[in-house]
Amino acid sequence: MKFYYEKSWRYIKKVIAIGVVIALWEILPLMGIVDYRSLPPFSDVILGLVEITLTGELFTHMVSSLQRSLAGFVLAVALAVPLGILMGWFKRFERIVDPLVQTCRNTPVLALYPLFILFFGLGELAKISIIFYGSLWPILINTIEGVKTVDALLIKAARSMSISRLFLFTRVILPAAVPSILTGLRISATRSVIILVAAEMLGASSGLGFFIFATRAQYEIEKMYAGILVLIILGVTVNYLLVKLENYLSRWKENMEPA
Repeated sequence: MKFYYEKSWRYIKKVIAIGVVIALWEILPLMGIVDYRSLPPFSDVILGLVEITLTGELFTHMVSSLQRSLAGFVLAVALAVPLGILMGWFKRFERIVDPLVQTCRNTPVLALYPLFILFFGLGELAKISIIFYGSLWPILINTIEGVKTVDALLIKAARSMSISRLFLFTRVILPAAVPSILTGLRISATRSVIILVAAEMLGASSGLGFFIFATRAQYEIEKMYAGILVLIILGVTVNYLLVKLENYLSRWKENMEPA
């Protein structure tokens, strides 16, 4: 009973915190403390959100953004996870590749966007490529660390039963590395949205980043904030789903804990 009470109270505190922010957002512009033209009341932003939803404008831009973000993110996962497993499992391979990885991952992503435009033009390929590049490194680094930091006792216990390297990898190493890999996915999912918005502000005719930039230029501030609000909701939703996936795939840890 106490557990459910504490859990409910945690949710209530989060709701209260969000409610306070929304209340201040609504009150401060109405009282003239904050410039109405720079920050319209929350209610006006919601009206703007309803308007772009009913006209279908939001759906068009959101689909374009999700297609680009998902394409780049999926390509990053497809490369980073296998490569990270290889680098974490084979130390010699890691020593060879690591200097290049460290150089690339410490280069500011958006600083390279002009190069992507130079090579791929202003079309979809440049946007998907920069999202792929920016999303790659958190997944790769966390996958490497996840494989390298598996509990040595688990590996020794598995080897004591004379199991094959393949069985050791698929049944011990990979499951134990899943939480770290999913942490990388969560970081990359957030990064992909940030990079997406920046990429869509240049050379795009659709997408949430383009929409936010265009409404700011047209001084439709309520719609601009509505677009930002949609991005926040998308980011929180993706993070929530990945946390749930992590809890599901890591449920075996709970079974290992002593009662």
